[in-house]
Amino acid sequence: MNRPLRRLLVAAGSMALAAVPLSAPAQAATMSASACPSGYLCGWSGTDATGSMMKTRTDMPTMGTWDNRIRSYWNRTSSVSCLYSDPKYSGSYFPDPPDNGLSSYDSSLDKAISSVKFVPNERECVDPPYAGWYAQPSPSTAGFGDLNGDGRADLLSRDRSGRLWFVSGTGDGTLLGGGWNSMTALTRHGDLTGDGTEDLVARDSSGELWLYPGNGWGKFGTRKDLGGGWKSMATVTATGDLNGDGRGDLLARDSAGTLWLYVGTGHGTFGARKSLGGGWKSMNALTAPGDLNGDRHGDLLARDASGNLWLYPGNGHGSFGARKLLGGGWGQMSAFVSVGDVDGDGRNDLVAATQDGYLNSDATFEANELRLYAGNGKGSFAKYQVLYRDWYDLNGGF
Repeated sequence: MNRPLRRLLVAAGSMALAAVPLSAPAQAATMSASACPSGYLCGWSGTDATGSMMKTRTDMPTMGTWDNRIRSYWNRTSSVSCLYSDPKYSGSYFPDPPDNGLSSYDSSLDKAISSVKFVPNERECVDPPYAGWYAQPSPSTAGFGDLNGDGRADLLSRDRSGRLWFVSGTGDGTLLGGGWNSMTALTRHGDLTGDGTEDLVARDSSGELWLYPGNGWGKFGTRKDLGGGWKSMATVTATGDLNGDGRGDLLARDSAGTLWLYVGTGHGTFGARKSLGGGWKSMNALTAPGDLNGDRHGDLLARDASGNLWLYPGNGHGSFGARKLLGGGWGQMSAFVSVGDVDGDGRNDLVAATQDGYLNSDATFEANELRLYAGNGKGSFAKYQVLYRDWYDLNGGF
């Protein structure tokens, strides 16, 4: 299920960030470096921004007469400039952020630049802007997870620039649009409007809740305002049908630790909320994986502040039975993705991402991993399998 992993190259780029002596911020640049026009990447034939100067604001798969001539440079664009050792954006690379550059001598970059590319985020120097993903065809329909109707679980991936990508079960990415960094919560689990296709719920920074109706082809229609007042909710989680009426529901935990059930109407709205009790404040992540124990009721997974993962089995009447501890060590997970059957055995699984290691000084060797925890149909999971090691420089998966 893996594609070739790019982690070594990414790690090399990250080490270059630490090893290459970057010059001072743009406002403190030398007179020669400050001569670089705004909106351009400039390169000089000499160190310390001396000698002849070239400038570009477009990608250069080859450098022409400037191939392996640049000895110092400055990036005055709003993009990350990817500087490659070989033509056509290949070989080793160095990512130069906006308003930064190199004016002093460095042996690893001196006369060693053969192509240049501009990208919004560093990961795009070598990887797609979305997370790697692949799911096997499922022999049964879970009722959620499959956004384009091909029988495979799909992923929504948000990059650091706020673009949202639909990543199909075969790994192909399609841009859905930008501006999604304004959303403080994104959640999906089945149909909320009664048309048989999965929908998306998002909360913006002002506390407004929005419904994005799925069209069954991996995209969403015009959003619908579900009302304000959701800013006080620490978590918002679409769950599918919890009360047995065949309509998708929503769970939200408020800042006081009370868990609320919002019963779906099947028409893209929710009825009066119902309290499921307090004591949930210690839970910092909730995800709804569907039926995990084979009783045909939707279940809930919750992680507490100590890193323990708990299974709350649904009873089919809008509440949960006695919880079951699934184990510790889950504190390192930066995202939980519940999209049904991923490995094609007909049982619902859990996908989790370890911490994003991008510029994270506390990251461990297990950072950037997207892991599959295969469900056994009895309420627990097999030992994890690493699907990809490219979960870095992202802003969530859903």
